Amino acid sequence: MASLSTLTPTSTSLSFFSSSIFSNLNSTKSKFKFPSNSHSHSLSVSCKLATLPLLSFSGEKIGESTLDIKSAPPSTSRAVVHRAIVHDLQNKRRGTASTLTRGEVRGGGRKPYGQKKTGRARQGSIRTPLRPGGGVIFGPKPRDWSIKINKKEKRLAISTAIASAAVNTVVVEEFDDEFEGKAKTKEFIAAMKRWGVDPKEKATFFMLEVTEEVELASRNLGRLKILTPRTLNLYDILNADKIVLTPSAVDYLNGRYGENYQDDDDDEEEDEDDEEDEEEDDNVEEEVEDGEEGPDTEESPDVVN
Repeated sequence: MASLSTLTPTSTSLSFFSSSIFSNLNSTKSKFKFPSNSHSHSLSVSCKLATLPLLSFSGEKIGESTLDIKSAPPSTSRAVVHRAIVHDLQNKRRGTASTLTRGEVRGGGRKPYGQKKTGRARQGSIRTPLRPGGGVIFGPKPRDWSIKINKKEKRLAISTAIASAAVNTVVVEEFDDEFEGKAKTKEFIAAMKRWGVDPKEKATFFMLEVTEEVELASRNLGRLKILTPRTLNLYDILNADKIVLTPSAVDYLNGRYGENYQDDDDDEEEDEDDEEDEEEDDNVEEEVEDGEEGPDTEESPDVVN
């Protein structure tokens, strides 16, 4: 396993521009200098091993947890994360903004006044873009803003962001039972303070399951985000000042974004191909049965003759 070179506590914020994954970029080089062809820096994806403190519900350190997930090399991490965050934000746009051109605005078919002898500028329509209530020049029209990204690239961007946030990440033992029957925001804030999380900071909790009591106790905190594997996204990871995980969430991340993860897409495609082949075989058998009946009925007179 490679050493954790990019997880240096350079900043307390995990914003996109201050995240530690971008701290290794050499900004002193001229933008006109191209990288050499030397193989001193590997461009392959490596796993970043990080040791996270494991805290109890009372805030005491009871052990350590290991986060071992893939991470892009420093030379390409910025581009990978930037492409993924642009993909997420741009795909959220509905693209329904619309304006009317001068040809679509109602009215304006008559010339407002004569061409000459008025001393005013000549006008051919009251719906000209130069007048209030007229059309809009080069205004927005409904469009599709969505872009595509490879699933492996998106997964690598998320794992790289999580690896960069390891310096501001803590692991807390499962605390669902602690709020059973008492969903109080005051108690949730007190627990956050014991874990070293400021309620006024932007915090992201990642849990496999969120009970109703935990959701009710935390929903009044405007700067708190509670994510599940279904809602895990890159923006909330980069935008958080503190990340809190549970042991089951760490195991999920190691399995989902670790080195030994195998994509099931190939298996699904193979299953779909097998199903299609079975359907084709069934169709062929039906055609063969229908074809066998036909020749028998036609050849029967010849046999009799």
